[in-house]
Amino acid sequence: MSAAIPRTVWHEAFTLPIAFLSVALLGGLRIDTAGRFGFAPPPLMALVLAVVLVAVLFRAGAIVPAALVHPARPGLANASGLAIVLALGAATAQVIATLTPDGGLLTLVFDVAWLVLFGNTLAARPDRRRLLASLLVIFGAAFVVKYVILSALYAPDSSLMKRAVMALLEGVSLGGLAYQPPGPATGYVAFAAVLLYVGAVAALPQAAASAGATAIVRREATIVDSDRLAD
Repeated sequence: MSAAIPRTVWHEAFTLPIAFLSVALLGGLRIDTAGRFGFAPPPLMALVLAVVLVAVLFRAGAIVPAALVHPARPGLANASGLAIVLALGAATAQVIATLTPDGGLLTLVFDVAWLVLFGNTLAARPDRRRLLASLLVIFGAAFVVKYVILSALYAPDSSLMKRAVMALLEGVSLGGLAYQPPGPATGYVAFAAVLLYVGAVAALPQAAASAGATAIVRREATIVDSDRLAD
């Protein structure tokens, strides 16, 4: 039974913070068509949207603050819980940023769409399972629009994908919408970041698990104290 404690500590102290920090790094990574690497910090609107999405996660029970930071938990456990919360915020902002077109009217359209979707989800109060499924659908749709449809429409060459998209959107004019599509490798990195983010959110500790771990710690502390008194 005590063997469950190291796994819980490892999960909260290392696995989750590293996962969310990896999402934050991957979400900001940009690779152009020439293979040059760059890093883009999240814009201010992405930070605002991240706060809204974290509030949605809290409302749905996907993140339980008492399972991360609580007076009954040891100091190091609270420190790791706080690190998880901060890393979650950074990862959320970068996921939103990497799924939003960079600059121009398309950025405004995506930002408004994010705000409406997150606000509607917050008002709907879904449970944890439905929220995770909803995030997969929302992020998946945004990924397809940015990295598949828009990249095909604004590609300089006449590829098969571009011809297929243009056939589907026959009669639709982009007008003066200026957009510079990211390099193809950026799409693969963004895909990995989104999957890792949803998986890490799904792995966040819940209240029951935290209570069980705290009870085990207290029980073992009581046994140690009893042994010391016996000596």
